[in-house]
Amino acid sequence: MRVLRPRRRLNPVHKSPAPAPSPSTLRELRESGHVHRSVKAEIRANLLARLRTGETRFPGIVGFDETVLPHLERALIAGHDLVLLGERGQGKTRLIRTVIGLLDEWTPVIQGCEINDHPFAPVCARCRGLAEDEIKVVWKHRTERYGEKLATPDTSVGDLIGDVDPIKLAEGRTLGDPETVHYGLVPRTNRGVFSVNELPDLAERIQVALLNVLEERDIQVRGYTLRLPLDILLIASANPEDYTNRGRIITPLKDRFGAEVRTHYPSSIEDELALIRQEVIPDIGADVPEHLVEVIARFTRLVRDSTAVDTRSGVSARFSIAAAETAAASAVRRAALTGEERPVARVCDLPGVVYTLRGKVEFEVSEEGREVEVLAHLLRRATAETFRSTLGGLELGALLDKFAEGAQIESGELVSATELLRRIGPVDGLAKIMSRLGMGEGDESPGHAAAALEFALEGLYLMRRLSKDDVAGGSVYRT
Repeated sequence: MRVLRPRRRLNPVHKSPAPAPSPSTLRELRESGHVHRSVKAEIRANLLARLRTGETRFPGIVGFDETVLPHLERALIAGHDLVLLGERGQGKTRLIRTVIGLLDEWTPVIQGCEINDHPFAPVCARCRGLAEDEIKVVWKHRTERYGEKLATPDTSVGDLIGDVDPIKLAEGRTLGDPETVHYGLVPRTNRGVFSVNELPDLAERIQVALLNVLEERDIQVRGYTLRLPLDILLIASANPEDYTNRGRIITPLKDRFGAEVRTHYPSSIEDELALIRQEVIPDIGADVPEHLVEVIARFTRLVRDSTAVDTRSGVSARFSIAAAETAAASAVRRAALTGEERPVARVCDLPGVVYTLRGKVEFEVSEEGREVEVLAHLLRRATAETFRSTLGGLELGALLDKFAEGAQIESGELVSATELLRRIGPVDGLAKIMSRLGMGEGDESPGHAAAALEFALEGLYLMRRLSKDDVAGGSVYRT
């Protein structure tokens, strides 16, 4: 059985950084042979190097290799600012954050500079006024060269670009002095990557403030222009409907982005499975068998395709991740109440997902009041499809024989694995069932055996070879 483990720790952005380079003065930096490159040149060179060696360019991104990533790579090589267009939960923010890994691991900046000036090319008034022997060099890791702002209606120009600092004015500086400016998030991310999430939610007057950043690479504050040649890669995310149809993004700003890249939900069941395995929190404390992960993946895809669901809203990848975590939590709860030693999720843990996650789905108005019914039906379909793909064609006569003389087997989320196995009794061919479900060496616990048999019972019910009665706290399988 495959155990869910996150892969995000493989991301080089989050590895323990190598020691920072040693030059600490402008003279030492020159003598070290350091070459000054723009942010876009850094990203281009590092991306091309990874393409040549076959190294992973965007760790943790699933299902975009043949669709989204080629377009993104072309945009980055071209040095374009870009917009990622996609429905909610398609990994846009995750994808943007992986671009940080294409920056040089360490870069030199002038000590005390608010906008990360490079020692070879200072641009702010303070740093330009320093004598060469006054310039001290500090090293900034690439994880510190990323800025992000969730666009909200109350976002101001001061938040993004900057504003006059009244404290500096009170200290005696004049209004026209560039050093009276308190820099916003964009200039503070100079020589890095800046992300604006949900760009169309910015008010139009705030969108206007970004025009110069994208084209002229300077900023304007309170009526006078600061000629700051910002060195920055700007990446925005947006919902396609808001970006293209409703007119919530001003045309001049759209024109200044060099590329638009469309994202999408996982296009195959394999990608959906990989995403769930990667993202589920590992320390909940329960094993989630592979066949249950497949049920959840198929369930998510059926919900996305359902005519009862508002397709404009979409069904986030967080839906399937939360479903797997909820099933695991249900198993842990059962173990705590019944004294099970090793919690293993079972089919009986899935119905609770419907009630927990219905708020994550936007339904059509005509389905109001039927949300639980719709989701429960789709969950049964997903379970049946998984049964056919895993145990379809396997001889389950030994299990059906248990019911030949009118026996009934009750299961439920508070029935321990040991108790369920006692109620079922010995079953010839159990090893084959577990093998077909991907349970191998190390999965011989009562919890795994119970999970396999309960899934087989549920599949036989869905294939109309058994009947099932719902009772308080569980279900009774019978002929």
